Amino acid sequence: MISIIIIVLLSGVCIYFIWRAMILANITADQAEYIIELEDMSQYMYDQINNSFNQMKQIDQKGSFESDDEAGSTFSLLKNVINNLQKEFNAEKEEKK
Repeated sequence: MISIIIIVLLSGVCIYFIWRAMILANITADQAEYIIELEDMSQYMYDQINNSFNQMKQIDQKGSFESDDEAGSTFSLLKNVINNLQKEFNAEKEEKK
């Protein structure tokens, strides 16, 4: 009789731990998907900013965007953001290798 009670209790404990492990695995999988989505969004934003910067360079044949007026300050801020993003993305690519 006592052995049946012990078997039932141990089975209950095993089922609880298996259930908790499955919940934790599901949470981990959700977090991995979220991280992949963030990386994809970051890459998309980086590509869009880089394309905008390249188009601004093509438009700016005379260097008027690089002057000290409002357009020039915006151009230089965008250039700084792109340089920082390039450093960050290049560092991530080197870490993955």
